[in-house]
Amino acid sequence: MPISLADIVGNLPSDETWGPPTTTDALVDGVPYAPYSKGDKLGRMADWTTEGKDREGRGGRQQYNRYQRDQQVYGAGTSSLFAVQVAEDESSFSVVDNTRTSTKTRGFGRGGATFIRGRGRGGRDIRGGRGTFQRVGGRGGQQQNYYDNRGGRGGRGRRLGWKDYDKPQRNRDSSVNIKPDWQMLEEIDFNRLAKLNLETSTGEDIDSYGFLYYYDRTYDKPPVKNTERKLNVVDRAAYNVTTSQDPIIHELAEKDEATIFATDNILSMLMCAPRSVYSWDIVITRSGNKIFLDKRDGSSLDMVSVNENAADAPLEASEGNKDSINFPGALALEATFINHNFVNQTVIESESSKYEMQHENPFYNPSEETEALASKAYRYRRFDLSLEKDEDPLHLIVRTELDAVVKNNISGEDQLLVVKALNEFDHKAQGSGGALDWRSKLTSQRGAVVATEMKNNSCKLARWTVQSILARADVMKLGFVSRTTPKSNDRHVILGIMGYDPRKFAEQMNLNLNNGWGIVRTIIDMVRGMKDGKYVLVKDPNKSLLRLYEVPAGTFEEDDGGEGQEEIAEEVGE
Repeated sequence: MPISLADIVGNLPSDETWGPPTTTDALVDGVPYAPYSKGDKLGRMADWTTEGKDREGRGGRQQYNRYQRDQQVYGAGTSSLFAVQVAEDESSFSVVDNTRTSTKTRGFGRGGATFIRGRGRGGRDIRGGRGTFQRVGGRGGQQQNYYDNRGGRGGRGRRLGWKDYDKPQRNRDSSVNIKPDWQMLEEIDFNRLAKLNLETSTGEDIDSYGFLYYYDRTYDKPPVKNTERKLNVVDRAAYNVTTSQDPIIHELAEKDEATIFATDNILSMLMCAPRSVYSWDIVITRSGNKIFLDKRDGSSLDMVSVNENAADAPLEASEGNKDSINFPGALALEATFINHNFVNQTVIESESSKYEMQHENPFYNPSEETEALASKAYRYRRFDLSLEKDEDPLHLIVRTELDAVVKNNISGEDQLLVVKALNEFDHKAQGSGGALDWRSKLTSQRGAVVATEMKNNSCKLARWTVQSILARADVMKLGFVSRTTPKSNDRHVILGIMGYDPRKFAEQMNLNLNNGWGIVRTIIDMVRGMKDGKYVLVKDPNKSLLRLYEVPAGTFEEDDGGEGQEEIAEEVGE
C-alpha cells in the first residue's frame, strides 16, 4: 500500500524542526553574517575609487551624486556591522594635502607659472650709419627672433581651484643659458621687491632726436560692421638699439652727465619685474662709476608677449597644443609684427607737416638705407635717484621713444603719443584667457574688454604705461587688432583705437611707479657694491624671484652686440 506525503509529514516529531538549527549567534562558520532584504542592490565587491563623504571639493556636485548613488548597494544599510575600529579614520588619508590654511602664501598660483625662453640670435639688418644698429619690424620673414618656449599656465593674483591639485608644475627653461662659470651673487624674491619704494621727480629733458608724423584721427572713429580697415605691411626703417651701442649715450657718459644709463625698453622691464611671468634677462656692465643696463641681441625683451598673465596661458606643442600658430613663440612674433606695422599705418606721412626734434635720427644713414625712416622720436631724459644719505648725487639717463603727435582739439597744442597695439588671435582657443569677442563686444562693452586685457596682459600693459610716463607722453593710444580669420596669422584687421592718459591708466592698473624706482635703486646699489665687470640679472623661469650672476668679461661676445658693449665700457672707464 503506497504511503502518502501527508502521512510522512504527520509522523514527524512535533518537537523537532526541519532545516538549520535556530541560533541567536550572527556567525556562520565564524564569519559575521549580515541580514539583507530583497530591496538591496548587488554592487561591487570592492570599490577602491569611492571616496569618503567628508572629502568635499575634489569632485564637486558630480562626486557627491556618485557617492550617494553608490550607497544603494548590497548590504549598504548594515555596513556598519563590518566596520573595523582603527585609531585613525582611513577616509581622512590623502596623497594630496587638501586642508585649507588661513595664512596667505605666494606660491605657484599667485607667483605666475609661464615663462618664455628667448634664445638664439635675432634677425639683424646691419646697415651703415653711426655704428652698427639693430633693425626691428618689417615683414614677417625679416623678424627672426626665435622662442624656445616651455611656458604654460600662469597668472598673478590667481587662486588655486579644485582642478589644480593634480596639475604638475611645468619645468621651463631660462631665457639665457646659465653656464657653470657664472657665479650667483644675489637672489631676490618678488615679495621683497613689492615692498620697495622711492619717490622720484618727473625727470628733465636733456636732448631729443628724430621726428614724428601726425596721427590719423580717422582711426579713432568706431568702424562700421564688416568695413574694418586691414592692417597693411608698411616697411619703414626703425631701430631698437641697446644702451651701450647708442652713440648719444656714449657721448653723455663721456661728459659725466649721469651714473646709470638705460633704455625705456630695459628699464620698464625692471620696474615691472613683479608682474612678469616669462623669463627674461638684463646684462649689467659696470666700468668705474658708470653702470650700463643692456639687452642681449635677440633677447625676449624685444618681443611682445601675448596673454602672459592669463590663468591658462597658451601651451606649447609638447604640452598638447596642436595649433602651431597659437604657440607662445608664434603669438609673440605675430604681436611684434603687428605693433611695428600698426604704428606706421596710423600716421599721416607728410614731409611738409611733421614734428621735428632738435636733432636728426642718430641711427639712420640715408645714403645707405633703402627704406624710408619710420615716425620715431628719441628723448634722452635724466632722473634723480639720490637719497638723503648719499654723498654724491645718483642720476639715471634713459632713452625714451615717442611714436606720433596730434593736435589738441581745444587748445590746438601738439600732444605727443605712444602708440601700441593689443591683438586677438582666437577668443575660443586655448590660452585666450576668457577674452570676449572683440568684434561684437568692443563697442558695447569696451570697459570689460580692457579689464580682461589688464588681467591677461598685466606685465605688457604695465611696461607700455611705464614707457609712456618715462617719455612724458601726453596720450597712450591702444589699438585693438584681430585676425581676419582665427586660423590665419598673417592677415589682420583694425577694430578700434582708444586713447588714455598714461598716469590715469597706471592708477587703473594699480601700477606704482615709486615701487618701480625702488626696484631700480636696489639693483643699482647691489652692483655699485661690487667690483668692475659684467653681470646678468635673470628672472627665474620657475619661481617668482630674480638672480644676479657675475659672468666673465667675454660673455656674449659671440653675439654681434657684445663687442660694442665692451668697447664703450673700456673707453668710459679710461
